[in-house]
Formats: sequence, structure tokens, C-alpha cells
Amino acid sequence: MNDNAEQQPPTAAPSSPQAQLARAFVTALTHEDAGTRHRAEVCGQRWRKVLGGMASGRLSVGSRTPVDGFPPWVTLEVVRGGFATGTAGASGPLQAYEREAAQGFGVPAERRALFAHCLTEPGPAWLWDRLDSGHYEIGVPEEAALLTMACLVRHGETGAALGLVVELEPFADRLRFLPRPADGSAPDATAAVHRHTVSDAVGTLARRRSNAAVETQREALAVRQPFGDELLVHWLRTARDGRVLELVPDADWLAHGEALLDRYRRLAAEHTRCTKHRDPKENLGILRGALEEVVAGRPLDARRLGLLRHAVQSVVRRRGPPGSAAHTALRRRQAEQAALASHHGLAQLVLRRLAVLPQETGGTDVTPLLEAVTGEESRQTGLPAGSAVPPVIRQVVEATLSAPLGTLVERGVVPSAEVLAELVPQLVAATTAQAYDDATPRALMTANHRAFRNRRSLLLLNLERQVRVEELPWVRAVSGQRSAVPGRPDGEGALAVLRQLGEPAVQAFPGTILPNPLVREFGVLERHCDLGTSFVEELAADIFMGTFSPKFLTAARIAGELLGGTLYERYYGIDYAAIRNLTITETGAALTRSHGVRTSPGFTRLCAERAGTAPRSWSVAANGTVIEQAQILTTHNLATLVHRVGIAPRPGWADLARRCFVTVCRLTARVHRDPRPLSTIKDAAYAWRQMMFHLSLCPPEEQRRIITSLHEEAARRPAHVATRLAPALAGLTLVTGGGAFGDDGTADGGRARRFLGWSTDGHWMR
Repeated sequence: MNDNAEQQPPTAAPSSPQAQLARAFVTALTHEDAGTRHRAEVCGQRWRKVLGGMASGRLSVGSRTPVDGFPPWVTLEVVRGGFATGTAGASGPLQAYEREAAQGFGVPAERRALFAHCLTEPGPAWLWDRLDSGHYEIGVPEEAALLTMACLVRHGETGAALGLVVELEPFADRLRFLPRPADGSAPDATAAVHRHTVSDAVGTLARRRSNAAVETQREALAVRQPFGDELLVHWLRTARDGRVLELVPDADWLAHGEALLDRYRRLAAEHTRCTKHRDPKENLGILRGALEEVVAGRPLDARRLGLLRHAVQSVVRRRGPPGSAAHTALRRRQAEQAALASHHGLAQLVLRRLAVLPQETGGTDVTPLLEAVTGEESRQTGLPAGSAVPPVIRQVVEATLSAPLGTLVERGVVPSAEVLAELVPQLVAATTAQAYDDATPRALMTANHRAFRNRRSLLLLNLERQVRVEELPWVRAVSGQRSAVPGRPDGEGALAVLRQLGEPAVQAFPGTILPNPLVREFGVLERHCDLGTSFVEELAADIFMGTFSPKFLTAARIAGELLGGTLYERYYGIDYAAIRNLTITETGAALTRSHGVRTSPGFTRLCAERAGTAPRSWSVAANGTVIEQAQILTTHNLATLVHRVGIAPRPGWADLARRCFVTVCRLTARVHRDPRPLSTIKDAAYAWRQMMFHLSLCPPEEQRRIITSLHEEAARRPAHVATRLAPALAGLTLVTGGGAFGDDGTADGGRARRFLGWSTDGHWMR
């Protein structure tokens, strides 16, 4: 964010893959966990593929078709940063189900042979059976291809089916086009979605190990300390006036001492977590060692006798003699603590409850899974009856809840906008597939869309666009079966779902910008309901090519329709009328093409001017300032959601504005003593911008009340937070009262400032 050095525009340099490979190598060598070491080794192998492909020229980083010989629709293996490894997700050794299918078909265990069999007379019948039963699942989109071909044949669209086969055939020996079997049909995601399947929860809990420190403490409380009390009582029997061995041990004392030593050896062999009792300098070690000497008939020398007497006196002085009220109360509390059910034991119990449920879906009711330990379960497992399932295990189980999206947000199962973005494809897949008249292609395209959304995004340059689901050959082939029935996604249906998704995203996480995966799903729905707008993604400053596509100008024009003349326009110094005129000008003229992609030179120029960047300069910080201006002008999709989609989050704009400011305060608090705070400052400025949007939709009188409450909220925060936010709050008060910032975004000698996130010369909030 604060990078002054001019650089060349981004190229496909191998420095990032090299750094990632080095990091994976070190982790694979040094990490204490074997599973982590193995995952790091696999990760390192993938990065070696990336570097090897770049060196050989087989990989073109930044392109929609980065792997030589693969068209855009092929699902690629993509690692962190959007780098393709050169391997297709549907390639690799035959899966177990493919080998079983080859055996059942009576063909060689080869992908081309499986593909060819599905084109013979028995092939479509086998595929139709899968379609009718719904007993299939799509892991990667390619696994939907042959099912789509069979669906087309059944509907008499043989031309489309043959065209699809011709397009797939060159890859029949390399890619997996056969669907994988499943025990049952996928659930209807239009009614409910889930974050994790029951199988996911089982895996998480099964990997949970007992806490060594907790179990060591439990052993100390339940075994070592009670035995130490017995040993202490035994020595006190020889005491007179508090001094042990003043009375000569008799035969019964010696016999009991020998029995205690035998029991110690059994306990030490059975309970191995505690080791302090083995230390001859510890009190228990002194008591035990002295007893061994006396029982063996060896008198204690003066030094050892002194250690023994000091150990007895110190234990009695600290805890009281065994049997006293203080000592008894202490041991009762410790025994209760030791008897508590361990998290590991409760996890194993919950695993037993989960084992009887369908594994590949979520659960409609997780309450029975989270009940306290019953009497019957206590008898079976040894866990104390009534023991509650701890929060750390509850969270794992609650993540399997299958319910409407709003319910999951309200219950905290969806804790962030990023998690929300993970769930939305389930709902969008089922919703967009409603446009198919027949239930068979509807279910198939739902499964295909869910698998497609698991594709990782590529690193793209030159404004290239990620592959859309409509570009997959099998989706294009079956598109003729779509219809524009009122109420389905091609009309009001998609708009209703878009509203259904947009409201919780803004309402639950008002201080967070919409993450790109969520924006892309909104774009899918928008294309079905044709709102005449576009949703815009957050652009990466380190690969920004210095220009914007026309959809950014469209989004800015929509923002102007909503926010013209409002506090938002005045605060950020926007001329929305000029943007409207720019839209008219560029619509009437041919849009510029850069690298074969349409661009909006007027909008690009406007953002650069507002950011104050020098022409033809390139740096990450300068790019960030330009991108931030685009986000300000477009409101980063908020205006589109409100003005075109029609969202109306509860309980209202004022509440959202206040909650945004809470986020601003929380993020600002992190800046204190942070040696690299610029990323946090950026996020705080983005939350401030969201606050300004919500605040601008409130009536003027309410705006003034809210701003007063913001000052009060800042005053309740630590002094360093209030101090850092004072210039921003002063700037907001200034604009609300009719004032304005200067060209440098400041007023009143710098005591009032416009809050932006990016800077090329050091941020004032530092």
C-alpha cells in the first residue's frame, strides 16, 4: 500500500512460485505434525510443476488458456495465487469407480474405452439409469459431460449430442467424463443449504486428538495427588510434635509401606503422563525415596532425614494435614475437575451419534447431536452423565446444519462474508437450474454448477475474464432445454434469489466488502434476470493493468442515480452528473479495446485523476489508489443491490452505519503498535466507505444523530483509537455541516481528513 518505486507492469515472473516452493520445502522438512509435512510435500510437488511448466513454455501464466493443448473449459489444478500446475483436475490415474465400471462394461480399464462404451447401445441406457435414479455426483464439471450427452439423446437432440461428443473426443483418453456413483440424490438447495456435510464433521472430529497437557493434569489430580496424600499420612504416623521418624516404625507400618511401594510401581507403569513423581527433588519423590530406604532396612542419614522432614512440613503447611477441612475441600474440587469429561471423549461420543446419519448431506436438526451425555451413553462410554458438549465440538456439528441461508447467518454458522460466499453456489446452482423444464437436466445442471464453483480462479492479466459456467461445452449443448417461464430464474425468480442473497450479505456483514466469489455468483443471477447492470469484482493492485472494463462505468452511473446530491457524493467529492454524461458519450462511441478486451478509457482517466497518479506510472500503491477510486464511484456493488435489486436490510440503514463504525474502530485498534498496519488501514477505510453509503440513505436529521453517536462511540474506545479516528470524524462533521475538503482531501489545516485506504506517500493514520 505504500510503495513509491515505479515498476514495470506485471509479467509472469517465477518469483512467487519459487517463494512458495521454498516455504513448502521448509515445512515438509521441519513441521512437527506428520500430516502437515505430507501436505507440504504434495504442495511442493505442485509448485515444482508450475516452475517446470513456466520454464518449458508449456504454461502461459496470466492467460485464460494457461496450459498448452487445453481449451478454457478444462478444469485445471490451480495453486495459491492463481497459478496452474499444468495438470487437469479430471486427469490422473483411474479412480476406483472407473475401474469398477470398466469391469462391469467388459472393456479395458482405460478412459478412452469407457468413453467409447458410453457411445454404444448399452452406454446411454446405463447413463439414463443414473439420471433417473439420481445416484450420481459430480466432483469436477467434466464428470457431467456424458450424462448431458445421454440427456440430449433422450430428448431427441441428437445433433447437439453428436456435436458435444466431437468436442470431447480429443480428450477422451486424458479426462474423466464418467459420473461417479452416489448412494442417493443431492438435497434440494433451493430450500436449504449447509456449510459442511456430516462426513466433513466426522472427519474433523476423527482427526481430533486428546490434549496432552489436559490429560497430564487429569492424571495428576486423579492419581498422583491422592497417592501422595496416602504417602504423607503414612509418614505422619511416625511423627511427634510434627517431626516424622520421632516414633520408631513398627512391623505393621513397614508392611503397609511395602504395599504402598508396590502400588506406586503399578501406578507408575499404568499412568505414564506425569513424571514429576520421578524427580528425587520433588516432595513426592523425597517421600517415596525415603520410604524405600526405611522399608529396605537402611537408616536415613542426616541430610535425607532433613529433606524428608522439610517435605512433610511444607506439604502440610501449604494444604493442611490430610483430613482437615481445607485439605478435604481442595481435594474434592480437584476430584470434580478430574472427573469432567474430556473434549476428546465427548468428540468420540458425538462421532457415534453422527455415524448413523446420511454422510454426504447436511442435517436438518443438529439439536439431538448436541445433547448432554445420557445415562445410557454414560454406561457405554464411561463419560459422566449430564456432561455438556463443549463449544469447540458444537461448532463442528452446527456447521452441518441444513437450513435457509438467513437462518444459518442468524445462528452464527456463517461467521463472515467469505463463508457466505462458500454457501451461495449451492443456492445459485439449484435456482438457475430451475429454468430447465425437465427435472432430469435440472438436477444435472445443479450438480454441474456446484462442481464448477469448486474451480479455483486463475491469475489473469489484460482484463481477461474467468471462464463462466455457460462456456462449458455440455452446458452450451443442453441450453436449448431452458425456458423463460415467469417466476423462473430467467425473470423474477432470479431477482428474488438475488435479493434473498444480497440482504443477508449486507445486513450481517455491513463493514465488509462483498468478496469476489460472492460477486461472481451475483453476476450469474444478474445474467438470468437482466437488470441492465453488472457486478464488479475487487481488483488486485499488484496485477492491475491500468484500465477498467465498461461495467465499472455502468455501476458508477447506477450509483449516481441513487446517490446524486447525497452526503456520499459530497464527502467523496464526486460529480455524478459528469459520470452520467460520460456514460452517454462512451455509449455513443466505440469503446476502446485493450488486448482485445473492451475498456472504458473515460472511467479509467477519471479514477486516475481523482487518485492523482502520474500518467504511465506503475506501482502497487499507485494502482491501489486508482482501484479505490473505482470502488468509491461504484460503491462496490452496494448501489446496484439497493437501486436495482431492491434489497432492504433490517433493521435499517442507521443500524448498518453504526455497525460499520464499530468495525472501523475494531480495525483501527489493531493499527496500534503494528509494524505493518497498511493492510488493516485499508480495510478500515473500506468499512468507513460502507458506513458512508448506509449513512447517506438516512434522512439528514437522522444523519446528525448518528454522527453524534459515532463521536460518543469513539470516545469510549482506547485513547489511541480515538486519536487516530479524530481527523476522519472531524471531516465527516465538516461535510455534514456544509463544508468541503480541499483538493488534497484535508481541511482546517489537516485536522479534518477524508478517510481513504491507499496512499503513495505514507498514510496519516500511522
